[in-house]
Amino acid sequence: MADRKVYPLRIERWLYDALERWAADDLRSVNAQIEFLLRESLRRSGRLPEPDQAGGGDRASGPSARPRRP
Repeated sequence: MADRKVYPLRIERWLYDALERWAADDLRSVNAQIEFLLRESLRRSGRLPEPDQAGGGDRASGPSARPRRP
């Protein structure tokens, strides 16, 4: 398993609530949804490290990634 950093995140309640609803729609935990959104943002900006530098692969584009909804 990849080395994971534990990081406490403080966000506004309304933002967490919106993330929680979105995560439920996508069948993810809030943590997984935040990680997915960060990974997508990094990918789109061209800042995502190569798979060997990202801890074994980009899971957001792997076989378990869910397709984006319209």
